[in-house]
Amino acid sequence: MKRLLGFYIFSFITLVLPILFPDNYYVTVVGLTVLINISLAVSLNLLMGYAGQISLGHAAFFGLGAYSSAIFTIKYGFSPWTAITFGLLIVFLLSYILSRPILKLKGHYLAMATLGLGIIVHIFFVQADEITGGPDGISGLPTLSIFGFPIDTDLKWYFVFALFMLITVLLSLNIADSRAGRALSAVHGSEIAAQMMGIDTAKVKSRIFVFSALIACIAGSLFAHQQNFVSPESFSFFFSIELVTMVVLGGLGSTFGAVVGAFILSILPELLIVFEDFEVLIFGAILMVIMIFLPEGLFVAIKNKIAYLAFKRYQKEVANATS
Repeated sequence: MKRLLGFYIFSFITLVLPILFPDNYYVTVVGLTVLINISLAVSLNLLMGYAGQISLGHAAFFGLGAYSSAIFTIKYGFSPWTAITFGLLIVFLLSYILSRPILKLKGHYLAMATLGLGIIVHIFFVQADEITGGPDGISGLPTLSIFGFPIDTDLKWYFVFALFMLITVLLSLNIADSRAGRALSAVHGSEIAAQMMGIDTAKVKSRIFVFSALIACIAGSLFAHQQNFVSPESFSFFFSIELVTMVVLGGLGSTFGAVVGAFILSILPELLIVFEDFEVLIFGAILMVIMIFLPEGLFVAIKNKIAYLAFKRYQKEVANATS
């Protein structure tokens, strides 16, 4: 119930932000970037935070969703929603086929395998000129329409991204509180113990891998139609590493931790731009300080501190009542 209360508050804040900050810059540059990054970080957190499976190739599925929409609409003349459906089918098949062999690996071997997947997909985007447009990418994607209403303004895109992000967060919260979420936590804690309790660990890991990939795919399709352009630069393995940093920064295994981590890493470069040449140095220093002093993640550390203070206050009240 507390998680849903937090979700309702978060939803309200998200939906009223365009009213509080009507400046077009905050809606287009900051708002849309933050929303799409939150969706990706939350989906990756399902795999990393709950299931404990490291992935450095999440940007590959994000890119496949974007390029599927671009290729099927521009080169083959399909409608945007048909292209999105084809993209989901492609990502579903690819992620399902790869999930079993890849997720048999553990630790840095799993990290290297997923990193290799991301690099291979990125190379495909760059080298397959006739299909992907090569380094120049593909431009001129058609306008996306929902129930006949074209999404043709930045404000409309804000609410589309916000709705998708809120659905992703809600699904993540529900999964965490469900039987599937408890199975994921068991796998994260000890696969051997989970197997002894009758959990099909391979099936559990495969399902969450595919699910997180599908969310990234939809995010990529929406991103492509909003930008009206796709290029390989947006889907490099560096972006995968950035997504991992978002999840770790906020706190592994916490949905709102992923939200906080994505928000910080999305908004911080905009705030530090005034420092010009020192922007990257300050950005790196802030991340280093947070990870050194708050290794469990910023959001999780704050939540634990609040819980600790509440417990100490309760102890004090009990002591005063019994004295």
